[in-house]
Amino acid sequence: MNFKMSRYVGLGFTYSLLTLLTVLPDSLAAQSSVQEERLTFVRLTAEQYRNAIRDIFGESIEVRGDAVSAGVREAGLTALGDRRLTLSSSEVESFEVLALDIASQVLEPSRRTTLIPCEPDDQNSVDNECASEFISSVGLHLFRRPLAQDEIEGFKSMASAATNSLGSFYVGLQAALVGMMVSPDFLFRTERSSPNLEAPGLRQLDAWSIASRLSFFLWNTTPSVSLLEAAESGELLFEEGLNKQVDRMMSSPRVEDGLRAFFSDMLAFDRFNTLDIDPTLYPKFTKSVEDEAREQTLRTIAYHLIDQESDYRDIFDSRKTFLTPALAALYGVPIPIRQEMGGRVPWVPYEFPDGHVRAGLLGQATFLSLFSHPGASSPTLRGKAVREHLLCQTIPPPPGDVDFSLVRDTDNPEFRTARDRLSEHRNNPTCAGCHTLMDPIGLALEVFDASGVYRTTENGALINTSGEWLGKAYKDVRELTTLLKEDPTLTSCLVQRAYNYGTARVPTAAEVQWLNVTHSQLRSEGVNWRNLIQRISKNPDFYTVPENLPVEN
Repeated sequence: MNFKMSRYVGLGFTYSLLTLLTVLPDSLAAQSSVQEERLTFVRLTAEQYRNAIRDIFGESIEVRGDAVSAGVREAGLTALGDRRLTLSSSEVESFEVLALDIASQVLEPSRRTTLIPCEPDDQNSVDNECASEFISSVGLHLFRRPLAQDEIEGFKSMASAATNSLGSFYVGLQAALVGMMVSPDFLFRTERSSPNLEAPGLRQLDAWSIASRLSFFLWNTTPSVSLLEAAESGELLFEEGLNKQVDRMMSSPRVEDGLRAFFSDMLAFDRFNTLDIDPTLYPKFTKSVEDEAREQTLRTIAYHLIDQESDYRDIFDSRKTFLTPALAALYGVPIPIRQEMGGRVPWVPYEFPDGHVRAGLLGQATFLSLFSHPGASSPTLRGKAVREHLLCQTIPPPPGDVDFSLVRDTDNPEFRTARDRLSEHRNNPTCAGCHTLMDPIGLALEVFDASGVYRTTENGALINTSGEWLGKAYKDVRELTTLLKEDPTLTSCLVQRAYNYGTARVPTAAEVQWLNVTHSQLRSEGVNWRNLIQRISKNPDFYTVPENLPVEN
């Protein structure tokens, strides 16, 4: 992309997009009051953006940069907060830079024959017919719906203006492609709904929006050609057609992408963006180990829930996982180094010995490091994480006047362990209510430092990991995990979070009732991930929007 082209695009699109996004909430509200059709927007995540570009243009197209900021967590999920995100001027500019680079790759001479459905009569002049064909074809996949005629004409005008100004048909297509890629219709999942006559208070998504919601839920990416064809034919508007597509997609290995995206959100992996474990105190926890710890957790979950179709509860005490040499060193366990095809294989299956303290999700470096301070473990943060992320319980923030000096004084000879230092808060009536909920859970995990390394003492004092869960005593994290698995709140939270994640909203009263019934059935049958996702995806209410849902993004 030359300077002239960059400048030409930048002047036009930044202004128009900023203008559109400034008036978007008001315009949508006005629209909804006078038209039956309503639009709601959910901003794409960075991963969804990358997946969409890959699936639309192919593996060879690189997304060289990241213009999507960390999401805002709402009701335990960034998926809900993404409904309320807008774009700042700096983000718009970043998306524009990304779009310019991607468009230049797509329009490279070597790719034109595969990515452009036509050839112009003259590469130096306007060809409206070919431009329209390209815009319609690419726009269908970028916007996840057919473009209206006025949209086609608008992007065609962009292409013509750039062609006339710079003397190149393909530069004109680049301008149109950039325009589509910085449009809210691409950067946001745009859902169109109309009144549901059979269910007052609910609005029904159209077929294209159903395809989009289903695809991002199951595969974490834009709808495939097959799914778009099902939307175009109206197949998705009928139970038989919808169920057929759900079954087809659930049989694909790409369902693991959807699982990884969901659990990354549920387990608050966005905290990795700001994780700052002190390397001088924890030299084994390098940046590469941090990345491997995250991958270990996702591999473990995918293995149990997809490959083995195990009960969700089993991931909390299973001894089976995957390790790299660096993770094995952090955990203090030996693993065989596999050699295949002349090179070292970094990931190997590993099974901890029976009764090992490390077994299960809570013993992995991911959870332990995410919910620690840079220079010390935190029973309070870890206990809070279990309550909020695994049990869907809300812990209020501490009062503004709380004195944390004793808790942070790790060198105090009188209060050598975290249990000793936290006793002040548990004995303070203002703090006791929350700390009684959080601390016992976190104290059971104090045998792991901030990086996840196992220990038995702190400052020379033996670490006491005992506590009580729902009236039952436990002596260590293994017994705590057993009690946690027995708590129905653990599985009801999963059911609720999965539904909220897919709809990007909290459920209605009727949906809560359906979720409760579904949870009860799953607990008796076994909390199988595939079963849960299929049930949600085949539920007609999953493709609705409440009338009272705010229309602003």
